[in-house]
Order: sequence, then structure tokens, then C-alpha cells
Amino acid sequence: MDWGFVNRNWEKWACNNVGFDVTGEPLKAALLINYDPTGPSRLLSTIAEEEGIEADPIEVGEFVNFIKRGNYQSESFFIESNQYVVTSIHESWFCGRCMNTSKPAGEGAIVYKTPSFLFVALYEGSIGAASRAMAAVDRFACQLERRNF
Repeated sequence: MDWGFVNRNWEKWACNNVGFDVTGEPLKAALLINYDPTGPSRLLSTIAEEEGIEADPIEVGEFVNFIKRGNYQSESFFIESNQYVVTSIHESWFCGRCMNTSKPAGEGAIVYKTPSFLFVALYEGSIGAASRAMAAVDRFACQLERRNF
């Protein structure tokens, strides 16, 4: 694993795509989790990178268990104190909407799976915000996929 490549690309990508509402960035937070679904169960997933979020390792473990179970349509998942229900499922990614948000336009999450990582992007807003968030996620995911991460 070329951690230098991942870190350099994360830093460059995050400074251009993750920020507060006032910056106009498409994402409010992003999280990169080291994840190997084929590895032995004793190997825990770890937080590789995070921006705009202080992820709790226990919550990350629960989230990874949700991913491993694969019951996207019948379960919900939590990130920080927010509960998300999956709204669309695709081959390597899925989207969720926050069920307990106080934001008038809502909040959403995009989860992208690569062979080595789970990439979680959080955004505020509805359809337009989701489109901008997906474009930002796609830019970083393409970089990881080119290197088979």
C-alpha cells in the first residue's frame, strides 16, 4: 500500500472539497476507512484519514459491521449521532439520507467502497447538494481506483 500516495491525494482533495457552508465546498465532512473485507477478522478497520469529522473508532467499527452484513435495505447506519437510511444502492457505492437531522434541507451520506477503503462523504442539502457531493466523491474515488486501492 502506498500510504504516501493516499495521504498526498487526500490532502489535496480534502482542501478543495470539504469545508463549512460558508466556503461553498460540496462536502461538510469526509472519512476514509482502511477496509479489507477479505482479511482475517482479527484485523480491525482503522481510520486512515478524516476531515471535518472526529470519528469515534467504536462507531467506525459499528459502521464497518453494517457494511459487512450488507443488509442495506433493511438496516440503517450511524455516523456521529446521525442515523441514515439507505436511499440508493449501486455496484460500488450507496447513498443515505439522515433521519434525525435538524437541517431544513436535510443531510446525506455517500459511501464508496474500493478494494482497500471505505470512503464516506457527508453533505447538507437535497438534490443539488447531492449531485455536487457525488461529483466530489467521484474525483477522489477515481484516484484510488486507478491505483487499485
